[in-house]
Amino acid sequence: MTDTSHDEEPRADKSSARDTSLLGRITAFLSAAGTVWILALMLLINSDVIGRFVFNSPIVGVPEIVSLSIVGIVFLQLSHTLRLHRFIRSDVLVGRLIKSRPRVGRALQCLHHLIGAGLGLVILWYVFPKFYEAWSEGTYLGDIGRIILPTWPILLIILIGSFFMTIQFFLHALDDAKFAMALQRSDAATPETRVDL
Repeated sequence: MTDTSHDEEPRADKSSARDTSLLGRITAFLSAAGTVWILALMLLINSDVIGRFVFNSPIVGVPEIVSLSIVGIVFLQLSHTLRLHRFIRSDVLVGRLIKSRPRVGRALQCLHHLIGAGLGLVILWYVFPKFYEAWSEGTYLGDIGRIILPTWPILLIILIGSFFMTIQFFLHALDDAKFAMALQRSDAATPETRVDL
């Protein structure tokens, strides 16, 4: 169940493949970097499998690289996925409300986006001290003499991805709030018609 039902209403910030806004270009670039990373990771894993079973010579550190890469790829692509309304979510309630009671549905969706932005801020608040510690103390993943991977680049990617995801959540919330208020004004401007039988 994907977030598609609210696309039936026009959105001021609705993104497309030709998004020319600064935020749209940044999120698209981050997503493209994540896609290139996926391709590189596939080549690395296949090369490791071939080297392990054909030449009995596996590539050192592939499990560590994969574990860090998955996290990095996810956070690189979060903001663009959200911008395109492709986050996986259950929209049974919100979707029906937007169709039957658009103002209530948009208000509830605005709350959903504000909660998402709040969670993004929590991630930023929690990860930044860890990033600073990893940067200043040189923490790493792996074993000395085998492979050493610094952890600060991944933590930096988490910060960047969370930052732009938070901004996008706020923009979606603002869009929904504007839409709900516009519907409220239009409802107030439309006089009720009463039919006496």
